[in-house]
Amino acid sequence: MQQNAIRKIVIVGGGTAGWMAAAPLAQGFGGRCEIVLVESPEIGTIGVGEATLPTIRFYNNALQLDQADFIRKTQATFKLGIEFRDWGRVGHRFFHGFGDFGPPINGVAPHHYWLRLARAFEQMPDLENWSMPSVMARANKFALPTDAQPGVTDAFSYGYQFDAGLYAAYLRDYAVERGATRIEGLITGVDQHPDTGFVTGVRLRDGRTIEGDLFIDCSGFRGLLIEDTLHAGYEDWSEYLPCNSAQAVPCARVEPLTPYTRSTAQGAGWTWRIPLQHRTGNGHVYSNAFTTDEQARRDLLDGLDGAALDEPRQLRFVTGRRKRSWIKNVVAVGLSAGFVEPLESTSIHLIETAVGKLIELWPDREFRPELAAEFNRVMGNRYEAVRDFIVLHYKLTQRTDTEFWRYCAAMKIPDSLAHQIELFRETGRVAILERDGFAEPSFVAMLFGLDAMPRRYDPFADGIDMRQLHGHFAGLRDLIAQTVATMPAHGAYLEKNAKA
Repeated sequence: MQQNAIRKIVIVGGGTAGWMAAAPLAQGFGGRCEIVLVESPEIGTIGVGEATLPTIRFYNNALQLDQADFIRKTQATFKLGIEFRDWGRVGHRFFHGFGDFGPPINGVAPHHYWLRLARAFEQMPDLENWSMPSVMARANKFALPTDAQPGVTDAFSYGYQFDAGLYAAYLRDYAVERGATRIEGLITGVDQHPDTGFVTGVRLRDGRTIEGDLFIDCSGFRGLLIEDTLHAGYEDWSEYLPCNSAQAVPCARVEPLTPYTRSTAQGAGWTWRIPLQHRTGNGHVYSNAFTTDEQARRDLLDGLDGAALDEPRQLRFVTGRRKRSWIKNVVAVGLSAGFVEPLESTSIHLIETAVGKLIELWPDREFRPELAAEFNRVMGNRYEAVRDFIVLHYKLTQRTDTEFWRYCAAMKIPDSLAHQIELFRETGRVAILERDGFAEPSFVAMLFGLDAMPRRYDPFADGIDMRQLHGHFAGLRDLIAQTVATMPAHGAYLEKNAKA
């Protein structure tokens, strides 16, 4: 063991972020380092991030979680992507599926060949017909990828839709079984070293002081350590993402049990629908500069497809991120580090990223500033890439029916995103600025879905005989349709394999 190794980790705050930080640390240190998590029942968790990206599977697999057990314990369903309704224009629907649009041909992405065919054939079917997860989702079908020979049966990925509170409890049990300690108490003060400014302990209302070497701030929007104590500063992104309010409410489960999340654009924001095994999660994200809380509540409740199980819960937020999320011996994870609205289910992904990067850059008690600088660089890039991808959804609107959508169409956007949009519109090429962020098929799904059709395609796509190309696309589309037709319904698959 290193002479200067971390001896005690204190995680401030529970919820999804706190226990997602605790679980891999408890697994990895195996009693070599004390791990304490402090949480108070008096402080509620946000807990609306019930949908995930496929990256959650890497996190779960690293913990060696049994998938069926995890699904049962968290009331989870499978997620193949997101359906968008009324985005871009009213009455329009499209799908962001977790998969590509067929294999590259001679090293060129398939959407370029689709564009060539669409120029030649007026009745060319939508590109979504070549997205395995989109076709599965439309049919409410699900089966696990086969991981066999490359082909349509493994041409997709999936995430989950689960109860975030149950997931936190599941990870809490996992972490405690491996040596983590949970302390219940309300933090009323923070102690710092008089010379270095490092946090040395947190004081509880009952008089106890919890000391430690490394402090992980999972205290939510407040940022008890990273902001209140160390004054990280906050980069406000409201000019790009004007939504600042949300209301959330569960409703009764209805059939069929869909393997996807739905996002429906509203007059001043959007609503979400996330189906779980025992209920459906719903919410409305909106800007209170363009609508009232009461109108947002009515829009949310009027859109439910099952009986409401509670009163809507009100939330406020400012989209943005801390200017630094690792300072001295404090690392912020989750909402304490930043918030980008849950339009693409990125909240839990950003927690995964932060925890993974912290473990990769694990410090000793000297806390070299170079480690913090690298962590802040990586997390800053990741947050900005997520921000740009979300802004894309709003900026490319053709809607002019409300003041909110007119604002979005005219608003300033980051230069990085403006470059991505113009490159695609002119050439059909996708600039991936963050290699560990959203991949090319995700950008293609959104850009096509929002009618940002390229004016040109890759010239190398002209290198194949048109008849041969048409036959390839027709055959692949038919193979996808035939394969999906043989799959079980999503609800039936869960009933057989992982019923809660």
